[in-house]
Amino acid sequence: MKLWGGRFSKNTDKLMDDFNSSIRFDSRMYRQDIIGSAAHVKMLGACGIIPQSDADLIYKTLFEILEDIENGKVEFEVSAEDIHMNIEKILISRIGDVGKRLHTGRSRNDQVALDIRMYLRDEAKEIKSMLISLLQVILRIAEENTDTIMPGYTHLQRAQPITLAHHQMAYFQMFRRDLERLEDCVGRMNVMPLGSGALAGTTYPIDRYMVARELGFDRITENSIDAVSDRDFVIELASCLSLIMMHLSRFSEEIVLWSTSEFSFIELDDAYSTGSSIMPQKKNPDVAELVRGKTGRVYGSLMALLTVMKGLPLAYNKDMQEDKEAIFDAVDTVKMCLPIFTKMLDTMKIKKDIMYSSAKGGFTNATDMADYLVKKGIPFRDCHEIVGKMVAYCLRKDKGIEDLSFDELKIFSDKITDDVYDAISLETCVNDRNIPGGPSAGSVRDSIKNGKLFLESIS
Repeated sequence: MKLWGGRFSKNTDKLMDDFNSSIRFDSRMYRQDIIGSAAHVKMLGACGIIPQSDADLIYKTLFEILEDIENGKVEFEVSAEDIHMNIEKILISRIGDVGKRLHTGRSRNDQVALDIRMYLRDEAKEIKSMLISLLQVILRIAEENTDTIMPGYTHLQRAQPITLAHHQMAYFQMFRRDLERLEDCVGRMNVMPLGSGALAGTTYPIDRYMVARELGFDRITENSIDAVSDRDFVIELASCLSLIMMHLSRFSEEIVLWSTSEFSFIELDDAYSTGSSIMPQKKNPDVAELVRGKTGRVYGSLMALLTVMKGLPLAYNKDMQEDKEAIFDAVDTVKMCLPIFTKMLDTMKIKKDIMYSSAKGGFTNATDMADYLVKKGIPFRDCHEIVGKMVAYCLRKDKGIEDLSFDELKIFSDKITDDVYDAISLETCVNDRNIPGGPSAGSVRDSIKNGKLFLESIS
C-alpha cells in the first residue's frame, strides 16, 4: 500500500509505478532528505506538536538510516516512488507508528523544495572549490609569463602583441565572474521553504525559523505558493553552469588551436592527450574537445528547465519532477570538466620562442607605427593611411615593418626618425601600454596581485 493510498481502491499499474517513480535519480539527495527531516522532527518536538520522546526516537533512527545507506545496507524501492517516501517507509518499518508522525506539518511539495535547495547548495560549494583551483592555476601561469610575448587576435587574425600573462588573466576575469555569479545564486537559493505544506502552509504551530537555523538557511520563504512552485534557483544555477561551460569551451577552443602544428604555441602533457587507432603520429587534445562538446549538454539542461517551467500554473505540478535529471546532469558535467581541464592546463608546455616569433609576423606592431606618427604631429587618420601603404609595401617585399631600412621608412613620411625601431619593437608595443587593464608587465602584475587578493577574500 502506498503511503498516500487511502483514497484509492486498487494498486497502481506496474508501468505507472516505473513512469511515476523518481527514485532512480533523486536517491542522490538521501543525505539532504534525512538532515531536513531531522531538523523538522526536532522542531515538532520542541513545539510540542508531537511527543518529545517520539521526536527523539525518530531523530535517532533517521541518522541510523543515514549510516546504513552510506554503508550500502539499504536498497530503495521503485514502488515507494521517490527518496522522500523511501526514507519515510524505512523509518516506519523500523519504529512502527511513531515513524508516521514524521510527516506532520509538511508535504512532499515543500519537502522536495527543501531537499533540492540543500543539495544544490552543497554541489555549488564543490564547484566553487573547483573554480578556485582553476583560478589558482591561471594565476601561476600568468605570474610565470609576464614577459612572454605572443600575438593577440581579433577575427582570429594576428592583431597586436600582448603577453601570455595578459591572455591568461582574461580567462581569470571570466572565471572570477563565474565564481561571483555562483555565490550570488546560492544567496538566493539559501531560503528555507519547509512549512509551506502543499501550497497553503499548515495549521500546526510550527517554528519555521528554528528549522532554518538548524539547516543553515539565511531566511525563510515569504509565500507558501511561491515556495513550492519556485524553481528559479534551479534555472539560475543551470545558467551559471552554462556560463562556466561557455568559458571553458572558449578556452578549450584556443587550446585545440594552440596545440596544432600550425600554431604550435603549446604541447599538452601525454597524460591529458590521446592517440589515433590508425595514425601513429597523432597526439589529440581530447580533453579540450570533450569539454567543448559537453558545453552543449549543459546548455540543453538549461533549455529543458526553462521549457518545463514556462507553462505551469500555480502551484506544484508533477512536471516539476523533470527538474532533477536536468540540473543533476548539468552539475555532474561541470564537476567532471573543471578538474580535468585544470590538470590539463597546469601541465601543458608553453613554447615561448614560437609565440614570440608569431607575434613578429602579421604586422602586429602596425598600430604602434601609426601611434608613433601621431606623436610626431600627424593626424591619426592620415597615420592610418600611411601605415596601410607601408604594410602593402612590406607585403610586396615580404618584409615586416621593423625589417624596413631607414631609407625605406622615410619614403612614407619625413617625420620618421631613427627612434622608430625602438618605438615599434614588440617589447615597447607591449610595455608602453602601461595602463590599468593593459598588457604591460607592470599592469599585469597589478592584475595578478588583485587576483590573489580576490582568492584570499573568498577562500
